[in-house]
Amino acid sequence: MHASPLDILQSVFGYAHFRDQQQAIVDQVAEGGDALVLMPTGGGKSLCYQIPAMLRQGTGIVVSPLIALMQDQVDALREAGVAAAYLNSSLSAEDQREVERRLLTGELNLLYVAPERLLTQRFLSQLERTEVALFAIDEAHCVSQWGHDFRPEYRELAVLHQRFPEVPRIALTATADPRTREEIVERLALQNARQFISSFDRPNIRYKVALRDNAKRQLLDFLEGHRGEAGIVYALSRRKVDETAEWLASEGIAALPYHAGLDAPTRAAHQQRFLREDGVVMVATVAFGMGIDKPDVRFVAHLDLPRSMEGYYQETGRGGRDGLPAEAWMIYGLSDVVTMSQMIAQSESADERKRVERQKLESLLAYAEATHCRRELLLGAFGETYQGPCGNCDNCREPPKTWDATVPAQKALSCVYRSGQRYGSGHVIDILRGVDNARMSQLGHDRLSTFGIGADMDAKQWGSVLRQLLAAGLLEADAEGYGTLRLTKTSRDVLVGNQRVLLREDMRPERRSRRRADSKLVTGGSLGIEAYEQPMWDALRALRAQLAKQHGVPAYVIFHDATLLGMLRALPSNEEELASVSGVGEAKLKRYGKDFLAVINAEAE
Repeated sequence: MHASPLDILQSVFGYAHFRDQQQAIVDQVAEGGDALVLMPTGGGKSLCYQIPAMLRQGTGIVVSPLIALMQDQVDALREAGVAAAYLNSSLSAEDQREVERRLLTGELNLLYVAPERLLTQRFLSQLERTEVALFAIDEAHCVSQWGHDFRPEYRELAVLHQRFPEVPRIALTATADPRTREEIVERLALQNARQFISSFDRPNIRYKVALRDNAKRQLLDFLEGHRGEAGIVYALSRRKVDETAEWLASEGIAALPYHAGLDAPTRAAHQQRFLREDGVVMVATVAFGMGIDKPDVRFVAHLDLPRSMEGYYQETGRGGRDGLPAEAWMIYGLSDVVTMSQMIAQSESADERKRVERQKLESLLAYAEATHCRRELLLGAFGETYQGPCGNCDNCREPPKTWDATVPAQKALSCVYRSGQRYGSGHVIDILRGVDNARMSQLGHDRLSTFGIGADMDAKQWGSVLRQLLAAGLLEADAEGYGTLRLTKTSRDVLVGNQRVLLREDMRPERRSRRRADSKLVTGGSLGIEAYEQPMWDALRALRAQLAKQHGVPAYVIFHDATLLGMLRALPSNEEELASVSGVGEAKLKRYGKDFLAVINAEAE
């Protein structure tokens, strides 16, 4: 047995020190106590149960919701010299029996299982004949009916406490607002667990939100700054995913689609390419991503509004898990607001659920339209107070201009009211601008007092006003799902002049020059790789890719980008110096040290 948690951290995982609350969590669980851990993606949650499992007698049982996540974790542990396995449907019957044998004979430090398998009487009976070191419940937010990844099986995991009361449990999640946190405690019977709540801030992620103007051009301009880097592009519909992936591929970008409409083998093949190859861009619906343990995702782009701040936080959190710079970029428009409102209204959810969904959408809209630090709003959604400016979001770096829109707001609200609160934004804008057409005459709206009172502004300006009034809760899209606009309880204060309305001035999108088709591919640009470092950086990545292919694992399982960057900057000349680079443990030093030193020495000459 290892002497201490720090010994394991250094010798097995290659890290010199624990981060944040890791040491306290490890001690709590290693000593037999329960824990609820809320820690941002990339904060090092896995170590909080992996190290106690190696310190305690028996096998640590890890409940994980996705096969891909289990495989990634086990691959990484085996590369570090840890006895780990998973038990799921991807294994043959013979392989499953072998894993069960190793469990019963106590040969495993860690075993990953899905909740569905864990809850079978057969497996629970096997555990009763096994020495269990601990239970780790990963992605614990899946227990919440209010969450975005609800899994009903998670609610039955309270049985672990009932059948194994002496075995410590640790529940972990990166996304839990106060409501979800309470539900995790209640559903998993963790009332006596010590809670460890880290800051949800991901300081290495730069947040940027822009108005949709020309989505394809905007996306291409954005991707230009991430040439050769891995990233995720999220879109709302399957059709949009397919079209975007096909178009990006035609532009010379290694892009693949992923959504529930593709058959399982295609989805699996695309996911494997994303995990195992450098520089692949996955274009996906929200069906992709939970538990994807790829640390070197350098950007996450949203072509449509997500459904909630919680979903947005988790999706953007898939970038920069290695702590290196990453970018979260989103474009949206008035149509997104209407579409999302319709989706909520037309769902079969109970009224209470719809009310919560609408609140979540309003919170996200307020974030999108914000004129101050985005981190303040994002972290505020999780009950955390953050005092900006953060210096790493678009509003802090280039504060937006605002204008007094009280009079235009009054005109717009009055127009919605006088036209009967039965029409969508397009018709309301036509009334305001005095557009004289057959439909206007037929409805008699050319005789309204608001007809033409906004002729001094163009359709795009009025679209901005209506969009921001929706975001501010001064207008709402109808609950029936037809996209019509209605006043809210707070509209009256604006109409009678008791409330001033300040709106952000829409920025005109920058038009970058189109890239040349034959331009040299630059990788690592967002990591600050200098031109003189490029040859060695490329050589290190090429060696990593070669070794990953030989071992049948994703490249980051060999070494993270952060570790390669450490080599690039430290230029170690021998194994002792290489061992001091963060992320190089004893097993990896023995297995790969000579190969990486050979590349570094060859390039340095």
